[in-house]
Amino acid sequence: MGETPMSALTLLCSGIQLYSAEQRIADCILADVKWAASATSAELARQSQASEATVTRLCHKLGFESYRKFQLALARDVMEQQEAEKSHAAAQPDRMRSILQKFLVNKQEEVRATVQALDADQLRAALACLNAAHVVEVAAASHNLSIALEASVKFGSLGKRCVASAIPEKTRAFAATLTKNDLLLVISGTGRNPALEEVARLARENGAAILLITSARHSPLAQQADHVLLASNREQRLVVGDHAPSQLSALLVIEVLYYLMLLGE
Repeated sequence: MGETPMSALTLLCSGIQLYSAEQRIADCILADVKWAASATSAELARQSQASEATVTRLCHKLGFESYRKFQLALARDVMEQQEAEKSHAAAQPDRMRSILQKFLVNKQEEVRATVQALDADQLRAALACLNAAHVVEVAAASHNLSIALEASVKFGSLGKRCVASAIPEKTRAFAATLTKNDLLLVISGTGRNPALEEVARLARENGAAILLITSARHSPLAQQADHVLLASNREQRLVVGDHAPSQLSALLVIEVLYYLMLLGE
């Protein structure tokens, strides 16, 4: 296994499947990347309430031969980000511009991480379901409703019978009418929403296939889905505290599906 040229931060935010202890380590790193870049594996394990063996396993899963090589890649990420920030600050010492630059860097990484996390086989399977479905219902909640409506318009423009509603009761009622020839497309960043889980249950009872777009592979909705497409979420790198998951990556996945269908893939 050679050293991966990919950014360590991109890999951590790529939606790669992680066990709970590994996810705690990843969250710990993302919470303070500068500290993690200089911390020992023992310190990182202690801070994340995990074992050093789990730290090593996470590094291997990300494609690094050792913790040391992962740490060097992380340090390179920190250095590149600091240099970019210094360069930008020197060019225009304005806090607003600095915030915009940080936003730009994170969104670029989010797009890159989402594309890299898309599994080709899952993508082909998702496209097969979309193309074969007689009816496609797109379900989402709260801030993702606009993405669901956009998806229904895009797929509808390709000739698919596609529906989406901002009314939960209507979404649930329509899901109960889906058949084995239909598809339920669910968009949920967290993969945890009781109303959407109920919609998925109704669709599954009638034999409909379920496609989920999420940043959480280990979630209740992911357990119900036939196909899962991962959308990276880097909002934790921009905002401290409560925040709404990014919509950019989910929209990007919809765009990928749309253009692949348009190209006849």
